[in-house]
Amino acid sequence: MFLQFVLPHTRGSSHGQTRIIRKAYEHDFYTRMMEECYHQWAELENDAGVKLYKQTGLLVMGPEDNREYQLIKNTLQKNKVPTVILTRDNFHKHFPNIIMAEGDGALVDVTAGVLLADRALKTVQDQFQKLGGVIRDNEKVTGIKPGPVVKVTTSEGVYQARSIVITAGPWTNRLLTHTGFQLPLEVVKINVCYWKERTSGTYDVKHSFPCFVLTESVETKEHIYGLPSDEYPGLVKIDQTKSGSRCLHEDRKIEGRDVAQYG
Repeated sequence: MFLQFVLPHTRGSSHGQTRIIRKAYEHDFYTRMMEECYHQWAELENDAGVKLYKQTGLLVMGPEDNREYQLIKNTLQKNKVPTVILTRDNFHKHFPNIIMAEGDGALVDVTAGVLLADRALKTVQDQFQKLGGVIRDNEKVTGIKPGPVVKVTTSEGVYQARSIVITAGPWTNRLLTHTGFQLPLEVVKINVCYWKERTSGTYDVKHSFPCFVLTESVETKEHIYGLPSDEYPGLVKIDQTKSGSRCLHEDRKIEGRDVAQYG
């Protein structure tokens, strides 16, 4: 395994302490694929003796007539994923501090939660080496020559293999230039915000506050993803897909209660 940067680094898409894991997707094949992913993460935890996953549930909110919200709801139901559908009558009972906008729907993907990303990456690397794999960080790939035997040129030397796997993120097409292939890839900026809790502990993962997704809002039609306070005490992590968009409207700040009860 070749990496152009020294490990650990912050230049990859999976750096940082936490990521959401879920079955709540718009596309059916992702939801079905995630069933196997959950099993594999559990196997890795067992093999390595390391805790990598925290089940928190995922609160999905959005206009009832929003296409993405309906696709997520239909995909969860089609694949019989443990899901709680919330109505305007019972929503406030479960989340008394969240304002549910007029015309919005809400559901909970009970199986969802938080993956400890940095710990997961280190665990995968350790298991890879334990099984005989070799990691060569700070060794940049500078050339790839396809063929029955693939030749890979790096900053340190030349290597040969029957096949290779390229997982270079935004650098993928730069590497593929050497092969004659190009993929229709687009580098997308993701804004990451941390919002301070209004009431200490209210957003905390230890108090079973869930991850959440807002499929559409007054501020943006892009999805907004949030994780409970865990990385930094008292701060909720929010990801946004478009630069320049606001995170959440003041009256939509999330303050919730236990989702574990839905199990």
